[in-house]
Amino acid sequence: MRLLMLAAVSALAMAGAADARPGQSGEAELARMLQGRVAGQPMACIRTWPSENVTTIDRTALVFGRGDTIYVNRTRFPDSIDDNDALVIRKFGTGTSLCRTDLITTFDRTSQFYSGNVYLADFVPYKRIRR
Repeated sequence: MRLLMLAAVSALAMAGAADARPGQSGEAELARMLQGRVAGQPMACIRTWPSENVTTIDRTALVFGRGDTIYVNRTRFPDSIDDNDALVIRKFGTGTSLCRTDLITTFDRTSQFYSGNVYLADFVPYKRIRR
């Protein structure tokens, strides 16, 4: 079951990379996603589901969720984020939470060789502003 959930998250991470617009910087892409949203208090863990949307923004951040609230994790070393990598998430806790202590391993999509690790930082929630 856990392996299946990891595979689902990995597949979603690969799909999320397609959301990035060609020629746009990571900061500009993130700013576009955050338009009309306000930041909340940073969190150590967030609730995730196997069908959760994950967007990889090259050399900038990982964005989890969709709808009214999205969670941005700029990671400890954002320059190591590559939208050409597939993500495999290994959760150390139980249940449906993703925490900054969980390990993300990256693999090159083309060669399928290990390419590194992503070390999570706090998750910052951004809620849509209702008018």
